[in-house]
Amino acid sequence: MVIDPYVGKARQPPKREDHMATFNNTLETLLNERDVARITGLSVASVRRWRLYRQGPKYIKFGAAVRYRAADVAAFIESRPSGGGQRAEAG
Repeated sequence: MVIDPYVGKARQPPKREDHMATFNNTLETLLNERDVARITGLSVASVRRWRLYRQGPKYIKFGAAVRYRAADVAAFIESRPSGGGQRAEAG
């Protein structure tokens, strides 16, 4: 039992397995810059350039390591303009 300082009541500490499962699920969703380059079909240099000019998807830094959430990459791709719409009538 642990005394919760905010509530003042005894509570069970979180199970290590539960904490590790949450931790592992979070790590599984993170992509590195090579993954993002492969998903977008662009070079790693392009992904790095996006970061340099703050134009690409949101990213997370762990020291020198850069990681991306899959949801942030998907949102970035969806936000990009797309073509192929109907052509304007000449006239």
